[in-house]
Amino acid sequence: MTELRDIKSMHIAELKEALKTLSIPAFHAAQIFHWLHLGVTSFSEMTDISKSNREKLSSVFYISAPELIRRQESVDGSVKYLWRLADGNCIESVFMRYHHGNSLCISTQAGCRMGCIFCASTLLGLSRDLTPGEMLDEIIFAQKDTGLRVDSLVLMGTGEPLDNYDNTLKFLKLVSCEGGLNLGQRHISLSTCGLVPRIRELSEEGLGITLSVSLHAPEDTLRSELMPVNRAYPLGELIPACRDYFIKTGRRISFEYAMIDGRNDTPECAKALSKLLAGMNAHVNLILLNKVKESPLKPSKDQNVRSFITHLEKGGINVTVRRRMGRDIDAACGQLRRSVLEAENNERRNVRENLE
Repeated sequence: MTELRDIKSMHIAELKEALKTLSIPAFHAAQIFHWLHLGVTSFSEMTDISKSNREKLSSVFYISAPELIRRQESVDGSVKYLWRLADGNCIESVFMRYHHGNSLCISTQAGCRMGCIFCASTLLGLSRDLTPGEMLDEIIFAQKDTGLRVDSLVLMGTGEPLDNYDNTLKFLKLVSCEGGLNLGQRHISLSTCGLVPRIRELSEEGLGITLSVSLHAPEDTLRSELMPVNRAYPLGELIPACRDYFIKTGRRISFEYAMIDGRNDTPECAKALSKLLAGMNAHVNLILLNKVKESPLKPSKDQNVRSFITHLEKGGINVTVRRRMGRDIDAACGQLRRSVLEAENNERRNVRENLE
């Protein structure tokens, strides 16, 4: 039996080639592409395609569509989604309302293997990479649920986007296509923990996205404690790669810095961070740490955050504090997914124990 192909992960050019093998006119590719990005879940919904051609399509392709298994809406208007994929894996995305438009934070992997000790996403490890179509689905079905357009996108949910490089790159090209979601690349931000070879590769792609680098410490010893990736790609490799990225793309880099009480929020850290980023066209985005129950780390005190900002500004560093949204709905990466998966695992374990 021939395995069905993922049609939503295909560019229009790929679709045209595939249609040719099915003896379907190539002009239908744009129609099919448009229907897919509207969120149809079956070929029967493509009413401007003949029934015989729809049957041909369904014999070769499948249309991905996640199952919504949990929806939590915050008092601030943000919405957290937990989606179940066709193979049973779960992923999260968060819809956020700002005065400048609606933003969606999406996942690029089911789980994560990067091991950052302050992040809930990595606690259960990596299950698998998401396909380009599954990443598109997070946007498509959030828009269908809210009835609102996603104006900007952040790849900052569960997973490391550059660890799923090929699929992420294809997604970035698909999401900006006319006839589809048509989201401008300048409204997309991709967050990485610092996979240096992939950052250098990304700089050659000619994309207009914003690169956000999770820094979280200004020197190697502390960063390696917080982020194991630093042992492979220390700051002496990461920062030059970031400088080169700006030179090649002309796009300012944003450095994410989670404020952790007593660990990386001291005046000494602020001064070291200013020195590390001196002369770069960069922006530091301070993040108030989300508490993870399995971790002893705590968010910084307000006075320490204010002091940190003062030291950075004195050092000539552009700095802001990320607005906290969805605090009442487990909006931090991985929290909802982990809680649901743990509950399901406990239920299965109880069933086994009762049968034994």
